[in-house]
Amino acid sequence: MLRRDFVKALGALALADAIPAQAATPKTFAGLRGSIDASQHGIRPSSSDDQSRVFQAILDTASRDDKPVFLPPGTYAVSNIDLPERTRLVGIAGTSRILYSGNGSLLRGNGCELIDIEGVTLDGANRPFADDFAGLLHLRGCPRIRVDQCELIGSMGTGISLEVCGGRVERSRISGAAGVAGLYSVNATGLSVSDNTVADCANGGILVHRWDIGADNTMVANNRVERIAARGGGTGQRGNGINLFRTEGVIVSGNHVSDCAFSAIRANSASNAQITGNTCLRSGETAVYSEFAFQGALIANNIIDGGTMGVSIANFNEGGRLAVCANNLIRNMHTDGPYPPEVAGFGHGIAVEADTAVTGNVVEGAPKFGMLLGWGPYLRNVVVSNNIVRRAGTGLAVTVVENAGTAVISNNLFDQVERGGIIGHRWNDPATRELVGLSRQPFAHLTVERNRLT
Repeated sequence: MLRRDFVKALGALALADAIPAQAATPKTFAGLRGSIDASQHGIRPSSSDDQSRVFQAILDTASRDDKPVFLPPGTYAVSNIDLPERTRLVGIAGTSRILYSGNGSLLRGNGCELIDIEGVTLDGANRPFADDFAGLLHLRGCPRIRVDQCELIGSMGTGISLEVCGGRVERSRISGAAGVAGLYSVNATGLSVSDNTVADCANGGILVHRWDIGADNTMVANNRVERIAARGGGTGQRGNGINLFRTEGVIVSGNHVSDCAFSAIRANSASNAQITGNTCLRSGETAVYSEFAFQGALIANNIIDGGTMGVSIANFNEGGRLAVCANNLIRNMHTDGPYPPEVAGFGHGIAVEADTAVTGNVVEGAPKFGMLLGWGPYLRNVVVSNNIVRRAGTGLAVTVVENAGTAVISNNLFDQVERGGIIGHRWNDPATRELVGLSRQPFAHLTVERNRLT
């Protein structure tokens, strides 16, 4: 036998040995030793009958025996399933489908010790829920949840609704939610939302809220959020890709957020928020917003392309203060907003008001202001240094209204700015000549030095 024929024979023998072994023990089944196979306990894959009663009984038995339930490929029509104390439900992603048959809710859990759902599709079939249930998966007071590699579609409410829950939602897809959001969490107790896709939702993508201001510490990382509408109306309450409200200590990082009716990332009364390393594309209004009663915001290293404003750190009049805006790339702002322009209008790169450092940013394409410092008397302790602004209406507009606080503007580069590099404003109206290059400081509250206008 020739050497090459001998090698081929060995390869064929190894392949023949490998195929039966892999077929006998698929990866999905290998991790389910000791599980309850739902199809062996009375449930029928792809039956047109409602199987709520038998499915509930299987979950209850598995919880008592502390075993997982395996849901084979097929469609299972159920409703009003109460998840027991220890729920472990495993399917095969894309083929194990739980269909909401109507009349109340789909999967709900209250005060459960453990909820672990993997590889299951939850299909709401666009049927309405009862008033006290908001989502396809509706959990309250569950400290240990894991939702992994699931798909949630066709919800007339949210995809996943969590109240006072902790754990992980990861590697899942939520689409077509017609309610408040794809994923809605309130008063989390240590939650991580990562590596998910949330798309084509009516009013919100990922919402992290609290009933009252307090520590939340949720982590929202590496998700893809796209095509979020604002069908419920408003001027920013809806239509946001990622929205924080009354939270403290939330991290929003590494997300890709595109085509949202209002903001890609909106933090309302959210203190100590970190918004870093995100890509925000084609926002309908302000791309990244930190607003109202917050203290502490880090907005850094984001790429922002498209929107009526790149970054807004606002509402000093409501207590909004203390921020760093650094190393962001902001481009292609526009003046076409989702409602008639108010206050300073649209078309800005960065706007800040109080106790904020703005450094190392690049803004290109801001038809009104590359940067806006303060609004009327609402300005205090702002440092703007080492930024680049090019192709803007006005490079930097700074308030010169009486009682405005201190600002230092230094070492910035302004290029191709139509109406000037640094111009003092009284509210919306220009009130000074060009401030770049003046040897004498005309306003006591401003230090303007070492800037360059080309």
